[in-house]
Amino acid sequence: MSHAFYVAATEADAGKALVALGATEFALRKTTRVGFFRPVIPEAGVRDEDIALVLDHFALPQRYEESYALTYREAQALLSENRTDELLERIIAAYKKLEAGCDFIVCMGTDYLGEMASLEFELNCEIARNLGAPILMVGSALGRTLDEAVHPLAIAVDACRERGGRVAGAFLNKADPAALEACREALAGHFGDRVGLKAVLPFDARLGNPTVREIADRLEAEILSGEDRLDGLVSGYLVAAMQLQHALTWLREGQLVITLGDRGDIIIGMLQADRSARYPSLAGLLLSGGQRPEPSILNLIEGLPDSLPIISVSADTYTTATRALQVKSKLRAGDRGKIERSITAFNDHVDAERLESQVRNVRFDGITPRMFTYNLMQRAKADKRHIVLPEPTDSRVLRAAALLIEREAVRLTLLGSRQEVEKALRRHAIPLDPAVLDIVDPATDGRRESYAETYFQLRRHKGMTLDAARDCLLDVSYFGTMMVYRGDADGMVSGAVHTTQHTVLPALQIIKTRPGCSIVSSVFFMCLDGGVVVYGDCAVNPNPNAEQLAEIAISSADTAKAFGIEPRVALLSYSSGASGAGADVERVREATRIARERRPDLLLEGPIQYDAAVDAGVAAQKMPGSPVAGHATVFVFPDLNTGNNTYKAVQRETGALAIGPILQGLAKPVNDLSRGCTVADIVNTVVITAIQAQDAMASR
Repeated sequence: MSHAFYVAATEADAGKALVALGATEFALRKTTRVGFFRPVIPEAGVRDEDIALVLDHFALPQRYEESYALTYREAQALLSENRTDELLERIIAAYKKLEAGCDFIVCMGTDYLGEMASLEFELNCEIARNLGAPILMVGSALGRTLDEAVHPLAIAVDACRERGGRVAGAFLNKADPAALEACREALAGHFGDRVGLKAVLPFDARLGNPTVREIADRLEAEILSGEDRLDGLVSGYLVAAMQLQHALTWLREGQLVITLGDRGDIIIGMLQADRSARYPSLAGLLLSGGQRPEPSILNLIEGLPDSLPIISVSADTYTTATRALQVKSKLRAGDRGKIERSITAFNDHVDAERLESQVRNVRFDGITPRMFTYNLMQRAKADKRHIVLPEPTDSRVLRAAALLIEREAVRLTLLGSRQEVEKALRRHAIPLDPAVLDIVDPATDGRRESYAETYFQLRRHKGMTLDAARDCLLDVSYFGTMMVYRGDADGMVSGAVHTTQHTVLPALQIIKTRPGCSIVSSVFFMCLDGGVVVYGDCAVNPNPNAEQLAEIAISSADTAKAFGIEPRVALLSYSSGASGAGADVERVREATRIARERRPDLLLEGPIQYDAAVDAGVAAQKMPGSPVAGHATVFVFPDLNTGNNTYKAVQRETGALAIGPILQGLAKPVNDLSRGCTVADIVNTVVITAIQAQDAMASR
């Protein structure tokens, strides 16, 4: 039988989606078999935004049609005919069908829309009771006194309990960040022990502010330019009906400027202001009156790289401004920045132990991918390390930096020109204040001469001259690596733009291997449905000999153990045990012998085929009695060709998250990214690098 939470609210716009996201992410740390269900959706034929949000963000393996039971129209018809039992039967049937493939389901209640709004509270309580799902009740504190905020939530909780519902948690959302403790005390005073979980979530203006894209969609606007920046947040509005010189004095960061489409002076002036270092960055221009700019103005706009978003509507300025102010932001699928902020707020302000007490009997054999990445973040935050990013104008790197700073996971230094970084932030509409960034330009930094001297001393036996060393230290990869070597940073992550050689070569020349290691190798953490396993070496050594293969196996086992994975090491080949012969299989057999001799504490098996390593049934036939066969967690491939193709095939065919490559064997951590990496890949790699730095510091 599955377990569930039912996320309900006291009113519209209380913030159910934030709690649903947090609860889903929490459930995925317990099990990979998580479902999402909405009993009633607004309308048929239109993809429900909340279902799309959760299914798309977490890549849940369920069809959209399995995610709901009825539409508002269908529910209203049944209720008006006193056929409540039939309504509940249809909801239960849809829920049970989804439940068959899940260990846990997060349900999300109705939205208080239209004619059914007055009945929805009682309906949600009744649905939750019939599904046997404890309720997470959400109320809003926005614009209210403490009593005004807590009182409706208390009434809702008591009313739900009176109807036989079980309330597992009371959430007060959108609270004044300066009054969180007072809100917590008020919740404790109202509920006492009647509700086990009580949480206060602070108001976050960046979650409430709409994006330019949302405003364009709601106003059915024509997009004239700046499509790449439509996801920028709108923090306020300015109706520019005055002359340009006066309008400029009213500009504030993140404003959407509203003006008539024939005001060429305002349009050109705002484009220039947005690009000027003397004026704040704008969210965009909203042109009213149904008038497009003159062809000459449009031609100028089209010739601008990374133009400010300009959208156009047919309504007059007053109507346009009024409608824009009424646009309320919703969490939407694909809005990764807002989604991550929501999940972070949930994790930071909700007592995980109390939440877990509701679902203690949900178990997973091993560690789920979501728990793995969650634990990584928590370990990094516990002892913040200083990481260097030498590719700071890449949009993925900047978005990752924004998330890492938001989560307070690491200290970051970006290597490059501050002007170019600020331009990239503006160009990609990334909500990251340049003032909080530590940006170092190797060309002007005072340490370059000292670094060049150090590099010269390290490489003079290879013919390095001091002048050549000075030139090398202009390169961000060499400068960043030297920061790590000299202790001015704890680790470096690169490769989103640079090649693997550009990232790894400076580390091999400057940092070199740690004591006891003769080679640098790599692993990928493969986050599969059945748990997290380690693949090595899939990125560095093309054709390792037996000695090197043994060292890769030992290093990979140690890496697995360092990240909470019990190492059971399979050295892979095309045959298992003594069944095969040939140079390649003998090399793996010899590597296994060497690794066992060096590390008798490790569970190692080889040569072994992949199927025998992962399937207990196959293992019982091919390698009976092996403590590794059928249960391997660390897979060592015989060569780079096999390893690289296997990890990519598994990643593409199963949708697995592949974190890496993570370099192992260096004295201090430097890690390489794939040039096709995502923002999540960069975040995970930076966090792993920080943990490696913690371990390196602890071992000194």
